[in-house]
Order: sequence, then structure tokens, then C-alpha cells
Amino acid sequence: MFVSRGLVVGFTVALAGLALTGCGTRLNRAPVEDRGTASQSPAPSAGAQSGVVVGTPIKPLPGAENAGKPGYYTVKPGDTLIRIGLESGQSWKDIARWNNLENANLIEVGQVLRVVAPGAASQAVASDTGVVTRPVASSSVTPATPASGPVPPASAAKPGAPAASGPVVAAAPVPAAPSAPAAAGGDDELAFIWPAPGSLIAGFDEARNKGYDIAGKAGDPVLAAADGRVVYAGAGLRGYGNLVILKHNNTFLTAYAHNQTLLVKEDQAVRKGQKIAEMGSTDADRVKLHFEIRRQGKPVDPSRYLPAR
Repeated sequence: MFVSRGLVVGFTVALAGLALTGCGTRLNRAPVEDRGTASQSPAPSAGAQSGVVVGTPIKPLPGAENAGKPGYYTVKPGDTLIRIGLESGQSWKDIARWNNLENANLIEVGQVLRVVAPGAASQAVASDTGVVTRPVASSSVTPATPASGPVPPASAAKPGAPAASGPVVAAAPVPAAPSAPAAAGGDDELAFIWPAPGSLIAGFDEARNKGYDIAGKAGDPVLAAADGRVVYAGAGLRGYGNLVILKHNNTFLTAYAHNQTLLVKEDQAVRKGQKIAEMGSTDADRVKLHFEIRRQGKPVDPSRYLPAR
């Protein structure tokens, strides 16, 4: 019995020692393994992050480096090149050329466009003055047809009345002599005339009406308010219907909206008092002429420039 009890005690002590040894081994290894697992787990996330970094770079929009600079415009939702031209006081064709746009209908929100001529201001004045003169105007009419091809608004059916514009241009040579001095003079020296004889039915309101609304009958003549060049003729600007925009110099544009028929083409030189359209009600609630004068692209009160009547 004594031997058996001693063997039992010894066996028990041995087992206890083995148990303690085993436990001690686990306590030493477990944290290391967990940390090792934890240290390996970031590897996939690091790979995922590197994947995201590779896919993150986005090609900047054209002209982004010029955003906010004078003479540049950032495209907003709903913009068209025609509207940008009107707001900046430029021809949409010039803007397309200055920005090397292959398709004038494809502009992106956030894209930055040059809206002033790349050359010196003095050169711009000289070129604008030359456009108003008859020789330059006649040569610029020739490329108008191919240039307007890619842009649907410019190829609207309305301007296709060359027969009507022909006689009007033929009558224009009479005031041809004073036309050059008018453009050569100071930008503020333009003498505008009323574009239609009807009564004024809505005045200028900077927030709600950017010009004058003049009453009339369908087919009444719409006259050029001053010598200039047609920079737009079409129906591509929402809210204006059949529209003509004239550029008079580096400062002034005039716009003639809601016409029934357009009698001029883009790039055509016109004289003050020349019939450029017939009054109508396109994109309007009644027959009327909506007339705007824009200075550096900004609408101004026509009463400051039109003679009293």
C-alpha cells in the first residue's frame, strides 16, 4: 500500500508538471501567432489600397489649368457654345477655333474655354474693325457654310432664305462709306436705332427681362440696330426662338429673338437699318421682338443707347 500510494503521488506530480509545461508553452506562442496573423491581415488591404490609387487618377478636363483666369469660362450644366458666345460677347465660331474644338456640340461640364482672342487686344480691335468692312465680310461669308455644318443650330432651316437677303445686301452699299468710321470709332460711340417701330410692351429688368419686348405683327421687319456682322442665325438657344445675334465691335452685341423668318447668314456683314428678319412668335407667347444690347456679354438697359421716341 505504501508503495502504491507513493507511486500515485509521484505520477500525480509528473502530470502536474507536464500540464504546467504545456500551459506555459501556449501562453508564450498564442500572442505571437495572433500578432503574426494580425500583421499579415493588412496585406490584402494594402493591396486593395494600392488598387484604388491606381484607379484614382482622372484625366483633367481640357483647359482645367486656366480655371478662374481672366478671359476663360468654365462650362456649367445646360451651357451651349452659342449661349457662352452670347454671355461672353463673342462668336461661337471664334470660341470653337480658339479652343481647337473639333465638334462644337461636344463640351463638358467643368471644361474651361478661352473666350477672348489669343492675340493682343490691339490686334483683336483691328480684326473686328476689318470684319465690318465690306471686303473682309464678303470673304468671311464663303467659309460660313462649311463651318456651320457640325453645329445644328447654325444649319436651321430658317436662315435658308438667301433670296431675301440678297436684295437687302444690294441696297446696303449706299451707307457703306460711313460704316468703317463707325466701327473704327470708340466702342461707346455706336449710334443705335430702334430695331422695330412697334410699342414697347416690356422693359428691361436685369433679373427677369434682359432687354426690350417690342410689339408688332407677324412679318413686320426687324432691322439691324447698328452696323455689324452676323455671329449667329438659328434656333439653337432655348427661350429665344429664331434668333439673330450681331457683333458690332469688341464691346457690343445685339440680339433679335422670336423671329418668324431669318434673312441673314452667319458671318454676313450688315448695315444699320438693314432688314435682317421678320417678326414672329417662335418660342414666345405672342408676336413680338425681344431685343437685347449686350456690353462685353452683359445685358444692359437699351434705354441708355437707343434714341428717345
